[in-house]
Amino acid sequence: MSATVGRLGPVIQCKFHKRGMHVTHSGLDLNLLVALDLLLEEGSVSGAAARMHLSEPAMSRTLGRIRKALGDPVLVRAGRGLVPTPHALAIRAEVRAVVERAQGLFTAAGQVDLATLTRTFTVLAHDAFAAAFGPALFARAAAEAPGVRLRFLAESHRDGPALREGVADLEAGVIDTTSPEVRVEHVFDDRMLAVVRPGHPLLSGGPVTAGRFAAAHHLSVSRRGRLHGPVDTALAGLGLARTVVGSAPTFPAALFTVRGSDLVGLVAARARGLADALGLVTFEIPLDLPVMPFGLAWHPRHQADPAHAWLRGCVRELMTSGPS
Repeated sequence: MSATVGRLGPVIQCKFHKRGMHVTHSGLDLNLLVALDLLLEEGSVSGAAARMHLSEPAMSRTLGRIRKALGDPVLVRAGRGLVPTPHALAIRAEVRAVVERAQGLFTAAGQVDLATLTRTFTVLAHDAFAAAFGPALFARAAAEAPGVRLRFLAESHRDGPALREGVADLEAGVIDTTSPEVRVEHVFDDRMLAVVRPGHPLLSGGPVTAGRFAAAHHLSVSRRGRLHGPVDTALAGLGLARTVVGSAPTFPAALFTVRGSDLVGLVAARARGLADALGLVTFEIPLDLPVMPFGLAWHPRHQADPAHAWLRGCVRELMTSGPS
């Protein structure tokens, strides 16, 4: 989010209705919304102060004004940090959406000054995606938009409307959202490869057939802990079944497990470099597996945002050119 968006309007007379709360404000400065957005994003008065180029005492006073305006503490002490109240969490997406729309009003259509852009983008993606494409994306941001910060948010074991609620600005990877309002763009199709440690028994004794592949012990990758997937479906079609001894939540975790065991793991072809970096051996899976469609997804409120369009373009180009 931009550190400053100027005076979004001198004053407004408004009534704030939210979940049963009815508050009347006279002379509300819309910049309080910018401050609230940054406070919720940073979870820190000092962090928000730095983003808005204010002193910590000034930001503390701003937080006090926000608390008075909303009739809610907004952020409360938890250990050494601050955590948002339930009400703050409930309005967080709406606050971000309002600030983004206001930014759009003060930005010439289709234009953005990347050299002066100050914003944090949150990308929801599997950590294998971040590992494969993150280095090049950080390098490009540093060269083109040095004021931009990127946060990769790991996929959760529970599905949630992260794009709609403003938790994430962009989702990248295998998009399985069912939200009808979310914009989805297909970028490329990928396939899975098997991965084992050097010297694994499957690497000797002739070609890796479906039978030999099924006879090995396997490690699945699932953020939900699933032990069954497309590989098992394909094997069942041949009258075969494999032994899955367990699962890992992420591909990198699985690769480290595979490196120290006789388990057979999986890795996307575009992320083969992760296996190579660990000295692992990849090979084609002797099965007819469905392709994995990789793409991008975002909420329609970002569609006309030139800064967001720049981010989408960067990620799209990196995905089509391959990992760094």
